[in-house]
Amino acid sequence: MVGCLTPFLINTLTLMAVAGVFNGFYLEGFGAALMAGIILTVVNFFIRPLLVLLTLPFTVVTFGLFIFVINALMLMLTAALMGSSFEISGFGMALLASVIIALLNMVLSNFIADPLSKGSRR
Repeated sequence: MVGCLTPFLINTLTLMAVAGVFNGFYLEGFGAALMAGIILTVVNFFIRPLLVLLTLPFTVVTFGLFIFVINALMLMLTAALMGSSFEISGFGMALLASVIIALLNMVLSNFIADPLSKGSRR
């Protein structure tokens, strides 16, 4: 059960962290962060894989850096679906946030979520 909630919890935590640091990345509150976490998780599950597949040549040519553009687009889509409770000032801020969120996701997944899930299997 925890494995199903992990992407949602990590997305929510990273969104709150980025919103707390940058002025151009606004979340209305904890409820908005939870809702944005749910929407971002669903968008990343259904839409992101299609975009990654369709843009595979660009991703190969840019040595994988185009993934950050796709992540920025997913953030902007989430912000558009959320309305005024989640706002990103522009594509540059979304791109910067996507890089930071990717790094935070990696740290949280590798050093917190994975060890916890391995410990619960014993």
